[in-house]
Amino acid sequence: MKKIVFLFLILISFSSCKSTKQSKNKNATASKMIIGTNSNENEEINADNSIIVKDSNSNPEILNTAEPKAFNIVEYAKQFEGVRYKWGGTTKSGMDCSGLVFESFRAFNVILPRISRDMAKSGEKIALKKVETGDLLFFKTGNRRNDINHVGLVVSSEDGSIKFIHATTNAGVIVSSISETYWDKSFTEARRIL
Repeated sequence: MKKIVFLFLILISFSSCKSTKQSKNKNATASKMIIGTNSNENEEINADNSIIVKDSNSNPEILNTAEPKAFNIVEYAKQFEGVRYKWGGTTKSGMDCSGLVFESFRAFNVILPRISRDMAKSGEKIALKKVETGDLLFFKTGNRRNDINHVGLVVSSEDGSIKFIHATTNAGVIVSSISETYWDKSFTEARRIL
């Protein structure tokens, strides 16, 4: 009986964060690394309360601490654009959808559950027309259990055009639009964490 339960749990976890969305956008892995709120030798604080962060090429990137935390979380997530999909991944060597969201929030001391369907129990449920940068979008992409199995982080929401960053099995970490037919049909709910 224990073996059956174990196999069932493994099967459930494999269906936790899958998407079949394809994209033509296959960017190279970004080299910019934005540091979270923890102090690091790669960052300096200016008199105007901005942080200068040096990326892997020692080029300075200014991150304004006056910006809302949501903006900084999104900027952190963008560094993974182009990273390949890896189930359970949380690094530039591979990332899954919930790993991208989990790591982006964790970098700014906001701890979320690790699995997308559990993330969908966090924060406050909001109407799609009210989403803002940093909110989460949840999807049901046709898995057998009909559970939430995909999450994206809102990058921008202007004039009804909502863009979100997420990791797909075929294209890796990309930015998509909620108006794309696939995402529009599989959208389930939006939630505000911050």
